[in-house]
Amino acid sequence: MKKSGIVFALLAVFALPAAHAESDYKVATVISAATLERAMDEAPPDSVSDQPLSHVESAEGRLGIGVVHRPVIEAGGPVEAIQHHKQSEVYRVMSGSGTLVTSASMAKSTPIDPDGYIVRNLTGPSDRGVIEKVEQSQLIGEGDVVIIPAGVAHGFSEITAPITYMVVRIDPERLVALK
Repeated sequence: MKKSGIVFALLAVFALPAAHAESDYKVATVISAATLERAMDEAPPDSVSDQPLSHVESAEGRLGIGVVHRPVIEAGGPVEAIQHHKQSEVYRVMSGSGTLVTSASMAKSTPIDPDGYIVRNLTGPSDRGVIEKVEQSQLIGEGDVVIIPAGVAHGFSEITAPITYMVVRIDPERLVALK
């Protein structure tokens, strides 16, 4: 009985620092519907806006939530795209509609400044370019959910009504700053 009590006490003492470190991120983060709506309403109507709301630590890496707004784009132009090398994204369209285009590659690819705001606070290492070889093209609209794995170039070939979507960013290598 005494021996098991000592073993338990030793386990508790040695496990305490590890348990404490793990528990630092084992809390729920709630982002209210009102916060999402406010971010949507505050987005400038005629330009691209990406508002990070929260970026938190988890056992699997960092998880971020933001709201992205994009104005109307007429069909027929080049498909300007972005490709995140280490971060996957999940979108849920809050309003609007557009044709999302994806590809494994981009032409005219250039890295986004690794020390700039976009890489450090939103996307992690990423390139911008133009999708010339469309591998998938899909009309998306309010309520739709889209999963974009890391390494997939993505952009819109047309936005028929300004589109706003909540984005979940999955950052397994902890490359983006916490917010």
